[in-house]
Amino acid sequence: MLTKLKALPEQVKQYLIVTGNYWGFTLTDGALRMLVVLHFHQLGYTPLAIAMLFLFYEIFGVVTNLVGGYLGARLGLNRIMNIGLGLQVAALCMLLVPNTMLTLVWVMAAQGLSGIAKDLNKMSAKSSIKMLVSSDSAQESSQKLYGWIAKLTGSKNALKGAGFFLGGALLSLFGFKSAIAIMAAGLAIIWIMSIVSLKKDLGKAKSKPKFSEIFSKSRSINILSAARLFLFAARDVWFVVALPLYLGSQFGWDHYYVGGFLALWVIAYGFVQTQAPKLTSRADGHPPGGKEALFWVFALAAIPGLIALALMFNVSPELSLLMGLMIFGAVFALNSSLHSFLIVHYASDDGVSLDVGFYYMANAMGRLLGTVLSGYVYQVAGLEACLWISSGMLAITALISLYLPKN
Repeated sequence: MLTKLKALPEQVKQYLIVTGNYWGFTLTDGALRMLVVLHFHQLGYTPLAIAMLFLFYEIFGVVTNLVGGYLGARLGLNRIMNIGLGLQVAALCMLLVPNTMLTLVWVMAAQGLSGIAKDLNKMSAKSSIKMLVSSDSAQESSQKLYGWIAKLTGSKNALKGAGFFLGGALLSLFGFKSAIAIMAAGLAIIWIMSIVSLKKDLGKAKSKPKFSEIFSKSRSINILSAARLFLFAARDVWFVVALPLYLGSQFGWDHYYVGGFLALWVIAYGFVQTQAPKLTSRADGHPPGGKEALFWVFALAAIPGLIALALMFNVSPELSLLMGLMIFGAVFALNSSLHSFLIVHYASDDGVSLDVGFYYMANAMGRLLGTVLSGYVYQVAGLEACLWISSGMLAITALISLYLPKN
C-alpha cells in the first residue's frame, strides 16, 4: 500500500493525505456528536439541554474561521490542519475525566474545542484543494476543481453519517469512556502520520497578510458569503432541534430510530453532493456560476413551505415530512456543493485560506443562527413555523444570489 502511494504523483498524494485527514476527523466528529446525544439522554438531560451542549461548538466556529484563515495564509495550511487534528484529540481526552467532573459546563467546553478543531480542519482541507489543482486551461482546471471539491465535501458528509452509526455502536459495545478513548487513539495515529507526510507550507501566502485583511475585499466572495449564511440558517432552523424532537414526540420514534434515520439522511446527502458536478454544470461543459446558484436555491425555497402546508392540513403528515425531507436534502446537497466550489473558485491563489476562512465564518454564523432559532421557534410555535422561516431565509438567499457573477 505504501509503495503504491509513493508511486503516485505528488499532487495526488497530497490530495489523498488531505482527504484521509478530513475523513478521519469527520468520523470522530459525527461519532462524538452521537455519543454525547445518546449518553446525556440516558443521564436524563432534556433534548433542548442536549442541543445547548453544542452551542459553543457553533459559536467558536465564527471566530475560528476568521482567525484560522489568517493563520493558514501566514503559517501554511498543513500546520493549521495538524493543529485541528491535535485539538480534536485534546477535546476527546477532555471527556475521559471522572464522572464527577463531567459537568454541563465541562462538556460544553470540550464541544467548543471540538468546534474550533472542526473548522480549522475543514477550512484547511477546502483551501488545500485550490493549491493542488493544476491544468493547461482555465475551464479544465475549474472542472477538475469542482470534481475534487464535490468528492471531498460529499464523502465528508457521508462519513459524518457513518460516524453517527459508529458512535452508537461504540457506545453499545464499550460504554462512553472506552468509546471516547478508542476514537482518541485512532485519531492520534492519523495526526502523527499527517505531521510526517503532509507537504510543508501548503497554501502559505507569498506576502504576509495583515490581520486587518481577514475581512474579504472581494465583492463576489462577500455576496456568496451572505448567501451561504442564510442558506445554512434555513437548513438548521428546522433540522437541528425541531426535526428530531418532532419525530420523537409526534411520530413516537425512539431515540435510536431518530438517530439512525438522520444518519442515513446525512449519508445520502453526502452521496448527492459527489454527483453535483454532473447535475449542475452547464451543457457546454463549462463549470456553473451565479446563474446556476440562483436556479438551485430558487428550486429549494419552495420545499419547506410545501412541507409546512402538508402538515398544517394534515395531509399524511409522516409521509409528507419524510418525502419532503428527502427531496429537500437532495436539492440542498446540490446547493451546498455548488457553493463550496464557487468559494474556492473565487478565492485568491495567494492566501486562499483568507477568503475561504471568511466564507466559512459566514457559514458558521448561519449554523449558529439556525440552531438557536430551531430550539426557540419550535418551543413557542412548532415545526410548521420553523419550516416557514426556512422558506423565507431561502428566498433571501435567492435574492442575494441575483448579484453573483453569472459566469
